[in-house]
Amino acid sequence: MSVPLLDLKAQYRSIERDVQAAIARVVDSQHFINGPEVDAFEAELAAYSRTRFAVGCSSGTDALLMALMALGVGQGDEVVTSPSTFVATAMCVARLGARAVFVDVDPRTHNLDPSKLEAALTPKTKAIIPVHLFGQLADMGAILRIAQTWGLPVIEDGAQAIGSELNGQRCGTFGAVGCLSFFPSKNLGAFGDAGGLVTNDEALAKQLKLIRAQGQQPKYFSQLIGGNFRLDALQAAILRAKLPHLDAWTQARQANAARYRALFTQAGVDGTQVKPSPAHPLTLPQEQPGARHIYNQFVLRSTRRDALKQHLTERGIGTEVYYPQPMHLQACFSSWGGKPGQFPEAEAAADESLAIPIYPELSEAQAREVVAAVMAFVRG
Repeated sequence: MSVPLLDLKAQYRSIERDVQAAIARVVDSQHFINGPEVDAFEAELAAYSRTRFAVGCSSGTDALLMALMALGVGQGDEVVTSPSTFVATAMCVARLGARAVFVDVDPRTHNLDPSKLEAALTPKTKAIIPVHLFGQLADMGAILRIAQTWGLPVIEDGAQAIGSELNGQRCGTFGAVGCLSFFPSKNLGAFGDAGGLVTNDEALAKQLKLIRAQGQQPKYFSQLIGGNFRLDALQAAILRAKLPHLDAWTQARQANAARYRALFTQAGVDGTQVKPSPAHPLTLPQEQPGARHIYNQFVLRSTRRDALKQHLTERGIGTEVYYPQPMHLQACFSSWGGKPGQFPEAEAAADESLAIPIYPELSEAQAREVVAAVMAFVRG
């Protein structure tokens, strides 16, 4: 049985009428940039995120860039973040002439390890960006305590984490601003690139809206340096059609994760192990206490990851590596002087991690097929 990593067609079939009505509404209005659809989506996104304000934008990458610009990050500054992330997190820092300073990750969550954070801070540090990887929040309590001691703003990279929570508090509500991605593969995905920012700071929200539109207020009179980071009305309307379904999709992902755990445990995998070893060649993702994990990904770890990926590919099972090279070893950041061995947990995760299908429409039969194929490899 073939099992794709993600089946967007299955999701679309369930909401096709709502999506088509949203598209038709925008086409009939002929209002494609900003306007009532974007305003309505921002209000609905803020309500969902439990923040006072939301700002739609052109992508998750641009959300990060806008947040950094709004907080005044520039030439010679340092921004502390995780080496286990998509390249956009650090690249947005570099685009502003600043330098990303990396902190190794906690192997339980793949998120920034706060016990190593303070050692990375210097007088040049302008902000901290914890990345909420795979749909689970970083240890925000510990991170915020350090940030407050140093007087530093926190930008949450929630590209994979919309709706995730820690002790009942939602993604994007901990720091100064939360950055979201609505890339089509995300739990809430647009029909192209789209992103958003959420905040409780009214002045910051207003500044982000200025930055989004070339700094113009009024039109043709720019008050500050911005860019063209606007959210298309078509994307806003599609996201509005999908947002009411997001919690149900999250619950389905969580149910699929629970099914995987049960099936792997029945097959003899010790689900409490954090990192693979000769005695435990396969590990399952760990949930931290108090977390609402939304499972943007379900990530296994194996010391024979590449061979396992090939084995599953040959059996028609989709997989993905998030991410095969940590940021400090990326060629584009070589001037920052990163070296192999510098962040051992991030490097081990890059070598061992493999995401398997977890999308909401995944059937029990498909999940059993995935587990059977994985265990056939493990047992050799």
